[in-house]
Amino acid sequence: MKAQRTRLGVPVLLLFMLSGCGGGGSSPTAPSGPQSFLAGTWRGTMTIQPNPTGPQPATPVTGAVTWTFEVVPQTNLQTFRTTIQSQNTWLPITLTMATAMIPGNTPPAQISTQGEYDSPRGCRGTFGSFGNADANRIQADVTGVDCPIPFTGTVTLTKN
Repeated sequence: MKAQRTRLGVPVLLLFMLSGCGGGGSSPTAPSGPQSFLAGTWRGTMTIQPNPTGPQPATPVTGAVTWTFEVVPQTNLQTFRTTIQSQNTWLPITLTMATAMIPGNTPPAQISTQGEYDSPRGCRGTFGSFGNADANRIQADVTGVDCPIPFTGTVTLTKN
């Protein structure tokens, strides 16, 4: 009799354990960590003044620009991988750079972005910016060198 109860108890126990599986329920997901106000896509305009200290500086050029910020893990939400897509006719480039935020990771904050890119003019260019970031607006100065023309300017962005 005891063997019969054991044989009957094992399938019932397995049935009970498996009843919690499947059934179309949602699977557990990893908890999402804190998000940065800077992360995501920002759009606006960038005005560039080519050769600003030259004897005859060119006319400033304004064009659309998109900046996308991705948080670098384990940096206290203060370091970002930044992709810039410029439709400015003087500097029509897509580049990926690094951005740092100070003094903390909440708005208002100051941000510094810098890096290099392959210029459409056939050289390696440098790009940098420094400015202020609020919850929905970035205003920054830009500077760089492109084959070997220096440039300065401004960028104004709003968050999508």
